[in-house]
Amino acid sequence: MLSLTEFAPPASRPDRLVEPAATKTYDAFGRHIHYLRVSLTDRCNLRCVYCMPEQMVFRPSEELLTDHELFKVLEVMSALGFDKYRLTGGEPTVRPGLVEIVRHIASLPNTREVAMTTNGLKLARLAQPLKAAGLQRVNISIDSLNPDKFRRITRWGDVRDVLAGIEAAERAGLTPIKLNAVVIRGFNEEDVVPLARLTLDHEWQFRFIEVMPFADVAEFQQASIVTTREMMTRIEAELGELQEENGGQLDGEAKVYRLPGARGTIGFISPVTAPFCASCNRVRLTADGTLRLCLLKDGELDLKTPLRRGASQDDLLDLIRAAIWRKPWGHDLAHGVIPMNRIMSEIGG
Repeated sequence: MLSLTEFAPPASRPDRLVEPAATKTYDAFGRHIHYLRVSLTDRCNLRCVYCMPEQMVFRPSEELLTDHELFKVLEVMSALGFDKYRLTGGEPTVRPGLVEIVRHIASLPNTREVAMTTNGLKLARLAQPLKAAGLQRVNISIDSLNPDKFRRITRWGDVRDVLAGIEAAERAGLTPIKLNAVVIRGFNEEDVVPLARLTLDHEWQFRFIEVMPFADVAEFQQASIVTTREMMTRIEAELGELQEENGGQLDGEAKVYRLPGARGTIGFISPVTAPFCASCNRVRLTADGTLRLCLLKDGELDLKTPLRRGASQDDLLDLIRAAIWRKPWGHDLAHGVIPMNRIMSEIGG
């Protein structure tokens, strides 16, 4: 675990310090940090090739935050002005008590948005209860419409289950629906066209993501990167010119476009070729109780240990505020610095 002193701003990055305002939490670069991505588990019911080994070994349950510990951290985040939450995994739908966790987050004083990223396999059963508990929308991963390719990428999955989950989410009102595809060379780079075509008839945003390098699978991931420019070229060659939406402003992490006559939109998330660190407004809580300040840097704050030693809410608030103040400006993939202490499924994306 790195110490907070290792998060000091590098001299080459912005150095204007902004004092925190009441009920809002800022980092040292003046970014308002109010979005928490909450990994509920490192476990998953798939084994996607870009995410984890097929024989993945997961953390014992006693190493993960209990519901009570999770709620205590979330209440502190709310007190710090956090108002947007996204539930992730692993796969969040395999966490016992998911509906009650959603209900608790939705009831926090400052909550404005509760969303979830999922592989969709369990949404046919869970979509309606989650909506009733306060979940507002979902992002669903679907890397190919081709059943054979989908199984090759996920190792275990059936794309029909994901399509059923999308339908269930739409019926339940978990909208607007965003669909995610991580594009991996040699697996699904040709699938960007049929996936993008879905936006012609559906009011969905399909988001294509450059694969990011992590830890033990970094070498495979680096060799598998398909750039946003290549994805766009493939799509435009088949489906027409992509028209920029939102005046070029990012929608979250995605730069958004629309095909001619399309009901939906297409987003590109380009952490490797076009980092969006300047607009970052989030931190991540891992399932085992660390606050990760940047997805692509290893610096973390251990919250589980002080929790289990009886830390008060004020103690946690001070620790978290100090850590966020030292949130790094961004990643250093361009300089060959790769996060090594966790793979993606242990962070939550």
